Amino acid sequence: MKRTLLTGLAASLIASQATAFDVATMNDAERQAFRAEIRSYLMENPEVLMEALGVLEERQAEAQAQGDVNLIATNAEDLFNDDHSWVSGNPEGDVVMVEFIDYRCGFCRRAHPEVTELVDTDGNIKLITKEFPILGEASVMASQFAIATLQKAGPEAYEQVNQALITMRADITPESLDRLGQELGLDTSQIMPHMLSDEVQTVIADNRALAQRLQINGTPSFVLQDQMLRGYVPLAQMMELVDQKRAAN
Repeated sequence: MKRTLLTGLAASLIASQATAFDVATMNDAERQAFRAEIRSYLMENPEVLMEALGVLEERQAEAQAQGDVNLIATNAEDLFNDDHSWVSGNPEGDVVMVEFIDYRCGFCRRAHPEVTELVDTDGNIKLITKEFPILGEASVMASQFAIATLQKAGPEAYEQVNQALITMRADITPESLDRLGQELGLDTSQIMPHMLSDEVQTVIADNRALAQRLQINGTPSFVLQDQMLRGYVPLAQMMELVDQKRAAN
């Protein structure tokens, strides 16, 4: 009965106008009948809703991916060519990956050995590390110490500090950082005072501004060539993504 009513309604609408189907032209009775028919169909065929939701999610993911491509292209210079980030792996690598880290972030700690393994075993990835402290005062202090180390003692010292901070279980305090630096054989009399310098604060401010422009609000976050990866990515999946990027080059 309902389908007969809908068929008659459609026929009358087509006969009455040559324009496209428009629900707004229906009277109240026609609109109620139309809604009832749609509801009946969806109740009988709920898989249609799941299919529609799947299509919607795919379209949203595609739009997000394209938006990320545009954001990365717009901010490429600050992402890949700044003068203040630590570069590891192969500086001439054919795949470039940027990681935004916070030393107090549990998922950053989980990702760290896997990212290290990825870069070491691949041998052709350029890794750029962005200090992005977002988890409070201890995070900021840890990043200040790491950046001050890079600026005062160089990249090899920074690598040692980076490894130590990402695995550090003790509370982050000026005392614990000074002790850590001394254990690593660093001249903390140069590094500790430099932590609050304008040069260090500028790096953190620039990284935060870059993250905001890229719509990054959590750690770890990665930029892999022209793709944004927000959150922890398991090693096997990261290896597949690197292979895909390399094949696309």
